[in-house]
Amino acid sequence: MILACHHISKEYPENVVLRDVTFHLEKGDKAAVIGINGAGKTTLLRIIMGEEAADEGTVSFERDCSIGYLAQNQDLSSDRTVYEEVLSVKQYLIDMEEQLGEYEKQMEVLKGEALTCTISVYTDLLHTFERENGYAYKGEVTGVLKGLGFTAQEYDQRVATLSGGQRTRVALGKLLVQKPDLIMLDEPTNHLDMNSIRWLETYLSNYRGTVLIVSHDRYFLDKTVSKILELENGKCMQFGGNYSVYAERKKALREQQYHAYLNNQAQIRHQEEVIEKLRRFNREKSIKRAESREKLLQKTEVLEKPIEIRDDMHLTFTPCIKSGREVLSVENLSKSYGSKQLFSNLSFKIRRGEHVALIGDNGTGKSTILGILNEVVSPDSGVIRLGTNVHIGYYDQEHHVLHSDKTVFEEISDEYPAMTNTQIRSLLASFLFTGEEVFKRVGDLSGGEKGRVSLAKLMLSKANFLILDEPTNHLDLVSKEVLENALNNYEGTVLYVSHDRYFINRTASRILSLTQTVLLNYPGNNSEKAPERFIGNYDFYLEKSAQVEETLLQDAFRDGQGAADASVLASGLRPQEARGSANQDASAGSSEKQSWAQQKEEQARLRKAANDLRKCEEKISSAEEEIASIDEQMGLPENYSNAGKLAELHDRKNQLEEELAVLYGQWETLSEQV
Repeated sequence: MILACHHISKEYPENVVLRDVTFHLEKGDKAAVIGINGAGKTTLLRIIMGEEAADEGTVSFERDCSIGYLAQNQDLSSDRTVYEEVLSVKQYLIDMEEQLGEYEKQMEVLKGEALTCTISVYTDLLHTFERENGYAYKGEVTGVLKGLGFTAQEYDQRVATLSGGQRTRVALGKLLVQKPDLIMLDEPTNHLDMNSIRWLETYLSNYRGTVLIVSHDRYFLDKTVSKILELENGKCMQFGGNYSVYAERKKALREQQYHAYLNNQAQIRHQEEVIEKLRRFNREKSIKRAESREKLLQKTEVLEKPIEIRDDMHLTFTPCIKSGREVLSVENLSKSYGSKQLFSNLSFKIRRGEHVALIGDNGTGKSTILGILNEVVSPDSGVIRLGTNVHIGYYDQEHHVLHSDKTVFEEISDEYPAMTNTQIRSLLASFLFTGEEVFKRVGDLSGGEKGRVSLAKLMLSKANFLILDEPTNHLDLVSKEVLENALNNYEGTVLYVSHDRYFINRTASRILSLTQTVLLNYPGNNSEKAPERFIGNYDFYLEKSAQVEETLLQDAFRDGQGAADASVLASGLRPQEARGSANQDASAGSSEKQSWAQQKEEQARLRKAANDLRKCEEKISSAEEEIASIDEQMGLPENYSNAGKLAELHDRKNQLEEELAVLYGQWETLSEQV
């Protein structure tokens, strides 16, 4: 047992945060502490670290246990560079290396017994150095920095000049290189992009020590932990398995508890009704029996009503009107800031009813694209067309749509003056703002509270096209589930940017990927003007994008070394590493007795299928656009009385819909092949 918490309690004025919290972790455990905002997760970590005192209870560690702790906000101040700061963790190895060098110089001139003694000391120190993996510590440092998203150019930046998020990544890097027996991480994914999060998932999954994580990233928890510690109403409950397993078990447990509560209430009501009837008889025997039942009723355990999944927060998006079939068309969109180009010649379309997730690495311009669509940011070039009857509702992750000097009540009343005070208060209560909380200044609200106000305004907008920029930021797990359910029941169109892969998995029907891979000119690729498109959720995107990258990498090495190096840059490997990987793949292919000609034939078949798929998608798009045009023509007043024209349009529409049915079948077949 590496960590044990016994009966931890912590109370603040008018708020009991932790109540008799007890749990323990064994060596190698990967555990997560979860709960709504304010449940006491960070407080628990601070108590474990001794940064805050518990009112009651004890914390104990295994003897000689080394501990590493990453707080949410890092006050890391140093004149060293990023590389030097992380490397400082390995100072003991640097000292050993220097000492070994000194011994080697001495052994060149020493003789006799002095030489024998020095060789003995040198050999012992060398064994220690090798046991501590001394020959690889520099590579380990650069590997961690690269995994956390630092580029080689950033290695030489001074820590003092970094942003808060970058400093947190440096602190995390030091912790991972240090490799303590127990790592405690408070929201470690907050400042990481998707690639870095995926790298961290792999790192922690293979970590030999014990890991305790506080995180709202449910996908991350699914990949890294095998134990869940849930804090609810100050109490701690343990669940085996990852987050998805916990969610299923918690749902079943809530249902059991709720049924038990209903049965308990029914039994109590039944006893009360019997007692009341016995008393109404007003006879000595009936009164005695009533008194006897009352005594039994007083001894009956009264179950508390279980907390339901945020049944007091109601979020429903209802479109004001049905939009046209094509909601958004973007053509050749470009944007630069100074010498830095975010994207160029970007083109894509979104159709009614689609829930589209726009993903990509940090710095690829995802939020900028949403800002351009909402006319908050001006593009350098490009054309944006909105479809018929499209009404946009915008959720900004920085909440610029809110006014910091207004109260929560005024934020709603000023925007919707037709609403009565009672209606506004009822609405705000459904978003957990009650009593005097409705008169709090927006500028004084937490990130999660601002998010709830923005969601309330978005719900009132009745928009049929929602554009959301990181909508799950600052929301607790329960609020995220409420938002997910609302979007899944929404009949309008959604375009959003999010790093929350669990959220994407539950809500997206299509992925637009702005990764660097699709911007490279690999052999046979001329799709530079469009983001990579994947019809499906995030898991489907991961599977298909991995297949695409593997195919492109193989083509690149076989068709030309220069192009190969370009594709290698997209894969994140150095050219020599990727060449080695490709050679291994070739060896594997030989072992499977697959000839070179067969490989080339398969590649040609895949390229043809991909080309056919692209043409099929173009035909589908063209047919859908023509159908939308016919619908508009049939609605024109001049065509109302023209029976011949209407019949002609109707016949053409039927013909197109029949063609579409065939095209959809072809698209499914080609998609499977690709």
